[in-house]
Amino acid sequence: MKYSKYWFVLLILVSLVAFAQETQKTLVYKLNIKSEISPATRRQVSQAFEAADSLNADVFVIHMNTYGGTVVDADSIRTRILQSKIPVYVFIDNNAASAGALISIACDGIYMRPGGSIGAATVVNQTGAAMPDKYQSYMRSTMRATAEAHGKDTTITASGDTLVQWFRDPAIAEAMVDQSIYVEGISDTGKVLTFTPSEAMEHGFCEGTAETVKEVLHQIGIDDYDIIEYEPTSLEKLIGFLVNPMLSGLLIMGIIGGIYFEMQSPGIGFPLVIAILAAVLYFAPLYLEGLAANWEIVLFVVGVLLIAVEIFVIPGFGVAGVLGVSFMFIGLVLSLIENVNFSFEGVEMHGVGVAVLTVVFGVSGGFILSLYLGKRLFTATTGPFKNFALNTVQPVEEGFVSVDIELFKLRGKTGITQTVLRPGGKIIIEGDIYDAVAENGFIDKDEQVFVTRMESVQLFVDIVEEE
Repeated sequence: MKYSKYWFVLLILVSLVAFAQETQKTLVYKLNIKSEISPATRRQVSQAFEAADSLNADVFVIHMNTYGGTVVDADSIRTRILQSKIPVYVFIDNNAASAGALISIACDGIYMRPGGSIGAATVVNQTGAAMPDKYQSYMRSTMRATAEAHGKDTTITASGDTLVQWFRDPAIAEAMVDQSIYVEGISDTGKVLTFTPSEAMEHGFCEGTAETVKEVLHQIGIDDYDIIEYEPTSLEKLIGFLVNPMLSGLLIMGIIGGIYFEMQSPGIGFPLVIAILAAVLYFAPLYLEGLAANWEIVLFVVGVLLIAVEIFVIPGFGVAGVLGVSFMFIGLVLSLIENVNFSFEGVEMHGVGVAVLTVVFGVSGGFILSLYLGKRLFTATTGPFKNFALNTVQPVEEGFVSVDIELFKLRGKTGITQTVLRPGGKIIIEGDIYDAVAENGFIDKDEQVFVTRMESVQLFVDIVEEE
């Protein structure tokens, strides 16, 4: 009697646990892929899977409608799907072309809206022209490997032959990429394979048709569920906003304008902060999008440093200045196009043109705007930033002159060139540094010179002849 009570209590507990499990809703995590596959898509997929794992989601559903995108990002997404411990299903709401087909084939189940399509996974450039065979070969092998990842059924026939039945035929997956692949009764050579929903169901590339995600879940066998949908973070939205070409042009204007105003004012101040902030906002989203490479950003920074050296160290405008401007321009342009190092294979000329025009617009606009605002904002009497400018007048009638009379006393004195004079540069006289111009051609560094004259607030020097 005593033990029967324990068995009775245990039976109640087991019943309660079973009831709780039966009444617990299935947690479904949903991700929308309804745009071109890009680095942003790859980041969002990664964030969505991390969120689904942290929530212990039971099912992961991708609501897809895409014409494709970059192969590298699609490959990263399909790898994440294949490695997922959570079952992944895709609902193709109209299109799953190219990179979208690769991602779909990686999923555990494919469901399509009537009238949709899947396939056409040939690698093309932005004009729609097929890329060279090395790209197609990579895509063929990736599609094949993805189909093979879903396994096969091996049976022995009555005659003793081994019959292999793939759940998703790798040959069909390859035919979606390469028009030269022939699959008997399915595809003809010369045509890239694309399936309608009924064709995809017939050949194992679709589990069923549906009009909504709700219908997909019903076919999977899930009717009592809660759906949590991925929402892009504020950072993702900001990145998408910043990569707009028009905004990129405005940020370039900010970079150029900040540098210009910084050179017009002594010390390090607010304009330099603006220039640095604009540069960060310009390059950071492009870097995250996979457009701006490390070396392209370094090229831009080196260009800025060369211009600074030309202005503050080597008077005049020579090789350093020309290289600096060139490096800055090239760094800004290359950050906007999808080149791989110095390989521009597959880069559309239209994209290059847009990048060049964006940078030209930004640079020229920034320079013109800087000249205009310089007169309006920093006017000594009426400008809103007049306190940043000289706000007093020193008329000659009151004894003020613009020339340092001490310079006149340097005539005839000797000194040493601190930099190369070509013809402008710097010299040292009695421990003090002065700007000077060579009377005749160039004078090397560390040469002994003497001051021949002072004209227009400028010292002119010549080499001291050895006796």
